[in-house]
Amino acid sequence: MERSGASGRILPVANEKAPMPPMARPRVVKALTRKPLSIARATRLIVGVTFIVTVGGGVIIWLLDHKEFSDLGTSLWWAVQTVTTVGYGDVVPQETIGRVIGTVVMLTGIGFIAVMTAAVTASLIEEARQRRAADSPDPTKQLDRIEERLAAIERAVAGGGQPSSAEPSGTK
Repeated sequence: MERSGASGRILPVANEKAPMPPMARPRVVKALTRKPLSIARATRLIVGVTFIVTVGGGVIIWLLDHKEFSDLGTSLWWAVQTVTTVGYGDVVPQETIGRVIGTVVMLTGIGFIAVMTAAVTASLIEEARQRRAADSPDPTKQLDRIEERLAAIERAVAGGGQPSSAEPSGTK
């Protein structure tokens, strides 16, 4: 509820709670945003997360679904083939929790492949851009030559259309 004060402003009611402060950022987010994200840093991060999800998924499914995953090796094998989206089908979770874990592992694998493809593509494009920039002449020098030629043309027009005897340097 709100009420008006003597100045016409809306004032909070006494039993109203003060607004909550913004949530503190988790430590992981702080660590990730400390330095700018480079391709190498992003790659390490993505590989690390994918590895943790793969191994973690294998261990968790082994702990929760002993019926289908009787040993840790089979569970890790299932997690690796799931994260790589191969899915041979030799081991398949039957329980809902196993399928949920499988979904998380699959989505992580798909994200890993997509982000790694994008990172490699971005790296190749940047390398090509830098190579092209190194091969192209300096635009400032090109503009200086154009200005010299334009000045010579203006002098020729002002002098009755006769070209000047002194050509600007670098016009040929």
